[in-house]
Amino acid sequence: MTRRLFAEFVGTLFLLATVVGSGIMAERLADGNIAIALLGNTIPTGAILVVLILCFGPISGAHFNPAVSLSFALRREIARAEASLYVMAQVAGGIAGVVIAHLMFDNPLIDPSIKERAGLGQWVGEFVATFGLVGTILCCLKTRREVIPFAVGLYITAAYWFTSSTSFANPAVTIARALSDTFAGINPENVAAFVAVQLVAAIAATLFFGWLLRDTEEETAVELTQSND
Repeated sequence: MTRRLFAEFVGTLFLLATVVGSGIMAERLADGNIAIALLGNTIPTGAILVVLILCFGPISGAHFNPAVSLSFALRREIARAEASLYVMAQVAGGIAGVVIAHLMFDNPLIDPSIKERAGLGQWVGEFVATFGLVGTILCCLKTRREVIPFAVGLYITAAYWFTSSTSFANPAVTIARALSDTFAGINPENVAAFVAVQLVAAIAATLFFGWLLRDTEEETAVELTQSND
C-alpha cells in the first residue's frame, strides 16, 4: 500500500506539474494567441498521461484522480478505505505539482487563481468530460486493457478542445489548479461546484457503463470457461 500511495502521489504530482508548467510556458510563448496557448497546454497533458499510466499502472492502477478512485470503489475493485487514502495522496501530489511548476517558472509558490470558471455551460462541460473519461477507462478495461494509457491520453487531448471547461475531469486537478493564477487556473470559489459535478458524473458513468457492459462481461466469462474446457 505504501508503494501504491507513493505512485499515486508522484503520478499526480507530475500530472499537475505538466498541466500548470505547460500552461505557463504556452502562455508566455503564444504572444496573446489563446488558441495556440491552449494547444501548447493540451499536447503535453495528453502525452504525460500516457507516460504516467504506463509507468505507474502496474503499481497502483494509475488513477491520479479521485473520480476514478470513486468509480473503482463503487465497483468494489478497491476498498473504500484504500480509495480514501488514494484521494489524499492524489490531492497532496497535485498541490505539490503546482508548487514545483511555480518554482520552475519563478512564480509565487502558492498563488490563488482569479480565473472565473462558473455557470451552466462550464458545469455541463465538466460532467461530459468526467463521464467520458470514466467511460473510456471502464470500456477499455473490458475490451483492450493494454490500450488504456493511450485511450486516456487521447480522450483528454480531445476533451480539452470539445468541452467548454477544457476538461478538468478530476477533483484533485481542480483543487490544485485553484492555487495557480496562470493559464490553467480556476478561482477557488468555483472549485466546489466543479468537484461536485465531477463526482456526480463519475457515479453516473459507473452505473451506466456497468449496465452497458454487463452482457459483455457475461459473454467473456462464458468464452473463458469454454476455452478452459
